[in-house]
Amino acid sequence: MAGRFTPPTPSTPSTPSTRTTVRGGHVPIPLPSDAPVDLGLTLGPLRRGPADPTFRVTPDGSVWRASRTPDGPGTLRVAVRAGEVEAEAWGPGAAWLLDRLPALLGAEDDPTAFVPRHKLLLATHRRRPGLRLTRTGLVLESLIPTVLEQKVTATEAYASWRLLVRKYGEPAPGPAPDGMYAMPDARTWTRIPSWEWHRANVDGKRSATIVRAARVAARLEEAAHMAPPAARARLELIPGIGPWTSAETIQRSNGAPDEVTTGDLHLPGIVGWALAGDRTTDDEAMLALLAPYEGQRHRAARLVLLSGRVPPRRAPRMAPGRITHL
Repeated sequence: MAGRFTPPTPSTPSTPSTRTTVRGGHVPIPLPSDAPVDLGLTLGPLRRGPADPTFRVTPDGSVWRASRTPDGPGTLRVAVRAGEVEAEAWGPGAAWLLDRLPALLGAEDDPTAFVPRHKLLLATHRRRPGLRLTRTGLVLESLIPTVLEQKVTATEAYASWRLLVRKYGEPAPGPAPDGMYAMPDARTWTRIPSWEWHRANVDGKRSATIVRAARVAARLEEAAHMAPPAARARLELIPGIGPWTSAETIQRSNGAPDEVTTGDLHLPGIVGWALAGDRTTDDEAMLALLAPYEGQRHRAARLVLLSGRVPPRRAPRMAPGRITHL
C-alpha cells in the first residue's frame, strides 16, 4: 500500500548531530533542500540506538519503521520526493500505519504555540523549523524500550532491546532492509523466560514491570487516545512505572508538547546549564526554568537538547554493567 502526505510547513536542512542532539531525538537523514518535513527531527525519538531493529535509515533518505499495530505487524517506509512525503506500507498493519501517517509526521502538532523566551531557544527554534512532535498512537511500542532504559546506560538498554526484539519479534513484512523486526506482541512479552531476560542483561525489576504492562496491554493502549495527564496516570498504575517512564512514553505515543521528563539523571543539569548557567539544577529548579513555556515544556526541553549546549564533563562516563556475568 502507498500514500502521499504534504505537510504544511517547510524545513531547512538539518545540521550535524552531536551526542546531545542525538539525545534530543535527532537522526541524520539526507534530505533535499525543498523537504516539507524534517524526518530526522520528527521521527528521531522513535529510534532506540543506531542498530535498532525496528528503525532504519537507508542511503536514499528513506526511513523504515517496523511496528506492532492493533491489526498486526506492519512495515512503513517514508521518504521525501519532489517536495512531498511519500509512504508505502506492508503487512497486516499497513492500512493502520498509512491512516496515521499525518499524525506520525506531526500534523497534529502546533509549533506556533511555542514562544521562545530565551535567546538560546529562539536561535535553536529558528535553526530547527522542521521540528514536529510525532504521535504514534502506540503505547506499548514506546513503553517497553523506555522501561529497559530505567537506571542503566543507553548503551545497555539499546543492546537489550536489540536482543529481545530479534529473538522474540518477527521479521518486518514486505521488502524491508535485512535485519528489521517488528517487536513481539503482548502475549509473547509475558512468556519470555526469566533466564532469557538475564541473558539480555535485564534485571528482575525491569522485566517484571514489562510483564505486568504486557498483561494489561489493551488497557494501556487506550491511553493513546486520552489527554496526556490522564494517560500518564493510567500508566503509573502499573508498579515499576513512574513519572520518568510515563513522560518518555506519552511524549511519543500521544505527541504531548507539555509532558516534560522529570527524574532524569542528566536533563535537569543540561537545562539548568543552558538556560541559567547552573549545572546543579534539580527537577524543581528545572520546572521553574521551564515554567514560562507551560503547555510547551517538552518542546522547550527538546530544543535545549538540540541546541547542543551541555555542561563540560567533570567525571568519567558511567560504565555499563553486565548482570549476565552474575
